[in-house]
Amino acid sequence: MSVFDEDLFLKGLEQRKTTLGAEYVEKNLATADDFTRPFQEAMTAWCWGFGWGDDVIDAKTRSMMNLSMIGALGKMTEWETHCRGAINNGVTKEEIRAIVHVIGIYCGVPQALECFRVAKKVLEES
Repeated sequence: MSVFDEDLFLKGLEQRKTTLGAEYVEKNLATADDFTRPFQEAMTAWCWGFGWGDDVIDAKTRSMMNLSMIGALGKMTEWETHCRGAINNGVTKEEIRAIVHVIGIYCGVPQALECFRVAKKVLEES
């Protein structure tokens, strides 16, 4: 049995759209099917509603934390998405560079190079 918290989902949907862009989020939800829709809904409620839904840590700081963690995991598709979101949340080019430096120190130069490649692409698109 699945428990769906509509309020948490709606709160998460608003934050997700603010950070990642309404077009991106709406496309993800529209293309979700019976197989992927439950995960999209749960992730929106849990990650964005619960995880991002309070005022304890501001959105810019959360974005910086996400870039660090996702970069450390080497999940570059998600890193690219969250790099765009970080820019939407006010993270500067210089701050992204500093985050990648930390990734290089703790996760290795090859991972930092991957992050720089993706960040450069995202920044050129902005």
